Amino acid sequence: MSDVTLNWVALGVTVILFAGIAALSVKKKAGFTTRVLLATVLGIGMGVIFKGHTDYVAAFGTVWSNVISAIVVPLLLFSIIASITNLGESVRLRNIGIKTIVLLLLNTLTAAAITLALALAFGVGKGFQYTLPTDYQQREVPAVIDTIVNLFPTNLAANWSENQVVPVVVFAILVAVAYNAAGSTDRARAAIAPFKAFIDAGNVVMSRATQIVVGFTPYAVLSLIAAAVSGSDVAALLPLLVVLVVAYIAMALQMFVVQPLVLAAATRLNPVYFFKSFWTTGVVAFTSESSIGTIPVTVRQLRGAGVPGDIASFVAGLGANLGMPGCAGVWPVLLAVFAVNAQGLAYSPAQYGFLVVLALLVSIGTVGVPGTATITATSLFAAAGLPIPFIAISQPISQIVDMGRTALNVAGAANTAVVVAASEKQLDEDLYYQRKAFAEEEEDAIEMSHGTVAGVTSGPTATAETSPAGAVGVSAASVFASASSNPLDFTPGAVLAGQGEDLCGVRLPVKSGARHSEEK
Repeated sequence: MSDVTLNWVALGVTVILFAGIAALSVKKKAGFTTRVLLATVLGIGMGVIFKGHTDYVAAFGTVWSNVISAIVVPLLLFSIIASITNLGESVRLRNIGIKTIVLLLLNTLTAAAITLALALAFGVGKGFQYTLPTDYQQREVPAVIDTIVNLFPTNLAANWSENQVVPVVVFAILVAVAYNAAGSTDRARAAIAPFKAFIDAGNVVMSRATQIVVGFTPYAVLSLIAAAVSGSDVAALLPLLVVLVVAYIAMALQMFVVQPLVLAAATRLNPVYFFKSFWTTGVVAFTSESSIGTIPVTVRQLRGAGVPGDIASFVAGLGANLGMPGCAGVWPVLLAVFAVNAQGLAYSPAQYGFLVVLALLVSIGTVGVPGTATITATSLFAAAGLPIPFIAISQPISQIVDMGRTALNVAGAANTAVVVAASEKQLDEDLYYQRKAFAEEEEDAIEMSHGTVAGVTSGPTATAETSPAGAVGVSAASVFASASSNPLDFTPGAVLAGQGEDLCGVRLPVKSGARHSEEK
């Protein structure tokens, strides 16, 4: 056969395989992880069988890379503005919110720094042979000063069209801060209310759009793996095993060394008792791969460790959507170093360090949506000018790493909740040190008698309220610790309800009745 004919045959076989993967999803209810792993095996097989004839097959992966790149900027714009404007102007909420955000972002920063050091020490990506698509034009690595200047927006339309992520983040923060400052009077809040409604609705829509795009990941993996194997030996994929090992070493250091040190330094508490309380939550997070689905367990265990329910609900909920050290710290930096070494780029120490800063910046907006690790990595790659196809190549081991990423994310949020409660002098140390038993019904009654705390109504009878900034607020406890739905909940987490399995801590639990019917 001619080369053209073999390319068409490979394309036809690929389409049939796509149909098979889709059928597994619809008829057999195969999970996302199963489909990605299957796509990996099929992609390797396609690359071996049609070696040198996967040009048409690779087009699917290229399209996926382009579409997921296109969705990053609008997702950032809506999610950052929505997150900041939801904080409101309550003084205590602001104090707790600032402490929570700082600690969560610190988690991301330290995780990214540890990962960078380990990735460079292990030489992650060196020796990996992968031919970029012929239409891909590699961008030169900018100088440090130029990069700092380019962090700030010049023309939003131009930044958007060129997929310059960080200027969009800065612009979104400016708009959100301006919104909060503008709502100083009742008349002003009424005037800007339509803007808030638009942002919240846009955030929901972009979250759903991201869901759709990430849902095509198995097909992109098959396509890109086939192209990678077709252009190199199967043995060339072995460096991915190094990525897997480095990822778990970095996550272990962050969870069992850095976070306990932060807890001990900030509160003078013994971190051992934290792990005694967190153990159950960690197991649920690791096995379920769902930060959001683990929130009720996280809140329950935090309350048992002496953290008030309002702080536990607030921090656990925010921690499932911000400062995710596994998804936004470890994974994107590890993949970035992998891509740099695989291409043989000459990065200076300052440029490597700037990858950590970029990871911290893009993590602020790329949270709380399906496939957080993929979206965050895509944002970092777009900001640093690295080839996005490397992200899809890493998907096979991403499924294995995801268990550890989710456990680390949840541990970071729980650790932050304890530190915040202690700093606010709200931590019950007798419960923390297990000097007394936790009586859940008694604690519920105490919290019900407290009414509103931190600008958020707690307890099962909580209702929606309007914050001083004009944003619609919803009880953190009712959203994150109960199963009841709220028609005014416009957060990305709300739109994910009942959507099934997704990556990196954003898979919501299926109700028992629905799960039972699916198992049938």
